[in-house]
Amino acid sequence: MITTQKSRVSSLFEQRKDNSKIMSLFITAGYPDLGSTVDLILGFEKNGADIIELGMPFSDPLADGPTIQYASNVAISNGITMKKIFEMVKEVRKSSEIPIILMGYINPIMRYGMEEFCRDAAECGADGLILPDLPPEESTIISESAKKYNLDIIYLVAPNSTDARMKKVDDLSSGFVYCVSVTGVTGARKGEEVAKSVDRFIGRVNQYVTKNPKLVGFGIKNHEDAKLIAKQVDGFIVGSALIDTIRKNYPNNDWMQNVLSFVNELKYGTKET
Repeated sequence: MITTQKSRVSSLFEQRKDNSKIMSLFITAGYPDLGSTVDLILGFEKNGADIIELGMPFSDPLADGPTIQYASNVAISNGITMKKIFEMVKEVRKSSEIPIILMGYINPIMRYGMEEFCRDAAECGADGLILPDLPPEESTIISESAKKYNLDIIYLVAPNSTDARMKKVDDLSSGFVYCVSVTGVTGARKGEEVAKSVDRFIGRVNQYVTKNPKLVGFGIKNHEDAKLIAKQVDGFIVGSALIDTIRKNYPNNDWMQNVLSFVNELKYGTKET
């Protein structure tokens, strides 16, 4: 059943205390196996995650680097489907209200059916969409259905976005604006490398993106990177470094514990003992 209550994403930012940074974590649905996704999401929340970006694997990902491409390929081999992703979100909703954003590409959604996808995504408890290969100019193919079912659509800005485009993205986005810290695909990079290029970019973002909260992603791999790169925005996004940590530890007996310790350290800066 669809409700018209305020979105979980909007509520999260409204309730944020002081200058605490929101941590959004990306996880590929069905990676490293179909049975772990729900436990990972719930574990992330307990260790400081504020938002989950749940990746919908696709065979030809436009914005993803080798790490997330690998995770998507494994998930597809594991038999992940859109229906199974929706079931995972439903399972999370039995015990958690953490905002969940579905992140992926437009082709699988077109195949599923725009209206049907938005309906089913909302009914399972998802809160919004990030679709990197859907430019704002072409987003009307899904934006009306998303609005009908109270799904936020989060658009991206990058260092090569014009001032006018940043304003347009701000006007069209709801939830937050995704600030891509560097041009190129996803992947962990040296924090200093990202920070040097990101300061001027974030200065422009803060000038032209004024309606929505702003989260910065691409290249963050540890707590120090997050503090450095997200100092002028509302929070940060980590994906590839998290997938790398899963890949290094899975399927050892303590893989989940090690991954959750990494998440805790990302947020708070100290390892759990």
